Amino acid sequence: MPKMKTRKSVAKRFSVTGTGKVRYKKQGLRHILTKKSKKRKKNLRHPGILAECEAKKIRKELPYT
Repeated sequence: MPKMKTRKSVAKRFSVTGTGKVRYKKQGLRHILTKKSKKRKKNLRHPGILAECEAKKIRKELPYT
């Protein structure tokens, strides 16, 4: 049986935690930061956890995690 291929674009954007949750980096922290509040920028720094219905799709693209 040949190896399964990983979707590299998905592998760069998402990671799977030890408990199986899918973690991602939140968008909106690259530019135009002056108009965003301190609180909003602080919350964007922390990784987000995908909803389970979306996480199932991502786990299929990451076969060896």
